Amino acid sequence: MPALGLTDQQMGFVFSAFVIGYALFQIPGGWLGDRWGARVVLTIGLLWWSCFTALTAIAATSPLVGAVGIVGALALTRFLLGIGEAVALPTFNRAVTDWLPAHERGLGIGIAIGGIGVGSAITPPITAWIMVNYGWQSAFYLAAALGLVLAVIWWLFARNRPADHPWESTQRHTNAPDNTSASSPAIPWAALRNTPTVWWLVLSYACLGYVAYIYMSWFYLYLVNVRGFNVLRGGYFAAAPFLAILVSCPLGGWATDRLAIRFGLTHGRRVIGLAGMVLASGFIALGALMESPYLAIASLSLGAGWLYFSVGAYWASTSDLSQTHAGSLSGLMNMGANIGGTLSPTITPWLADQWGWPVSLATAAFIAFIGGILWLNIDPGRGLASKD
Repeated sequence: MPALGLTDQQMGFVFSAFVIGYALFQIPGGWLGDRWGARVVLTIGLLWWSCFTALTAIAATSPLVGAVGIVGALALTRFLLGIGEAVALPTFNRAVTDWLPAHERGLGIGIAIGGIGVGSAITPPITAWIMVNYGWQSAFYLAAALGLVLAVIWWLFARNRPADHPWESTQRHTNAPDNTSASSPAIPWAALRNTPTVWWLVLSYACLGYVAYIYMSWFYLYLVNVRGFNVLRGGYFAAAPFLAILVSCPLGGWATDRLAIRFGLTHGRRVIGLAGMVLASGFIALGALMESPYLAIASLSLGAGWLYFSVGAYWASTSDLSQTHAGSLSGLMNMGANIGGTLSPTITPWLADQWGWPVSLATAAFIAFIGGILWLNIDPGRGLASKD
């Protein structure tokens, strides 16, 4: 921001541009996962992502600046990056659905999305150190190189289903879930229109997305600009919410699976989804009002942890509704999250500018509470209105 002279609102617009591309291509990304499988789609997604991550470093000095300005060039680059990254989470869910039976999918997707906690925890301190020592552009080049390495590793070791993998035993093949993807599964629009649970799920996850993107886009800057931490210390403390996510996301996935076995799919998913969102609301509201920056970090980090505690229930619900269309359904749901995420990076600083950060964060807490209450209408145990 200081290097390019960007304001909070301009930076919010750049953040939102990424989320718009990411949101618009969630359903196509999920459909591609259903169509071609996780191995090909995630490899292509990683290559695309690496390319536009590297281009972010030079966007402000590229020929695009003459046509659309610095902010426009950054926003366009991030929009295109969002398109490539959109395949990731729906295709994760496709892989979990293809590899695991129903009573293990909450934990499976919890572990996969918990990886976001690992990456997001180490990113702020490492990026801050790279910025101070080598300039901000170097952080993007390093991330792009990492993505290319991971693309090669994924292609070499990943397979779409257990039966395709040379390391998997015959017993595993026998016990694998019978949920192989159709050669060209069409998105079941008629069934989606007639299944209210799908749309309550989308709305509730939109609430989660609004809150999650505050952590993704503004938490580090909040610590530096509002709570008074320097660049390096802010980077270290900005890791705290994501460490909480690393623990809570798999834990919530495990909990929803255990409750689903004992009380049925609907209650098992609903209890965890509702509890995680409501508890997140309480801790975020508390953190917004605390005077001590350290207590605020602790409370807001617990808020992030409880927010992601509910994630396994959301994603497992899409597989519960339809195994065949798990990628497309989760893409639709995650599009809802990113509609919320599109609004969040821009509305958050505007609310803070008008009424202060406590009001901005309290608004996020209220939205999380609404997302939790919406779980009372979600019934994944019924499946889609029509058969796969």
